[in-house]
Amino acid sequence: MDLELTGRAAIVTGGGRGIGAAIVRGLAREGCDVAIVDCGSMDGAHAVAAECESLGRKAVAVEADVADFALAEATAGKVRTVLGRLDVLVCCAGITRDAMSWKMTEADWDSVLAVNLKGYFNYCRAAAQVFKAQRSVRIVTVSSINGLRGKVGQANYAAAKAGGIALVKTLARELGRHGVTVNSVAPGLVETEMTRRMPKEAFDASVAETLLGRAAATDDVADAVAFLCSERARHVTGQVLRVDGGQYL
Repeated sequence: MDLELTGRAAIVTGGGRGIGAAIVRGLAREGCDVAIVDCGSMDGAHAVAAECESLGRKAVAVEADVADFALAEATAGKVRTVLGRLDVLVCCAGITRDAMSWKMTEADWDSVLAVNLKGYFNYCRAAAQVFKAQRSVRIVTVSSINGLRGKVGQANYAAAKAGGIALVKTLARELGRHGVTVNSVAPGLVETEMTRRMPKEAFDASVAETLLGRAAATDDVADAVAFLCSERARHVTGQVLRVDGGQYL
């Protein structure tokens, strides 16, 4: 199926590793030029950008803290200049600082909300100012089934992801008349570097919750994101697509 993404340009936050990197690769394979926004060690982001360029796409790695409100608008403007246009935003940057709620520190709460919720708002706000003047553009966020059901030891993460879902639904209402679709994917357990560090018993318990009996691959999430970014999803907005192998059930 042709997703009709050739020649479009996307920003992917958190695109240097894990699910974000898979999303970048997936969009590049579908014909998108891509800007990878990440922070910290940028080796992964530059490597993913090089992979995209090997496919004949424009790609740029931009170091930026997504929690920085002013920097988000500047970054979106820079990307638009470098890539020549901007049609797609995928918000994927996220962190965890897990602890039982009575042991969670203020810093753990604040840092997760700053990246996983404020960071999404910052980039959605910056993109909305560009997208309102265009038609047929896409915003997709990466949430979690834990934002729908809660999770022991993840009060901060679950709250941020639940807030992100409300943000998506609000933006879908605000931007629909401008031809902008806004959706979210909600993965369950995904096999990444981060989840491979989980205790084996916790990982196995999460797999046992699924109906398909396996953790998702990062490409399972990336394929769903690519669909929501495409013309094939032009009449889909305000939705949360669970990509969890039935784990939520």
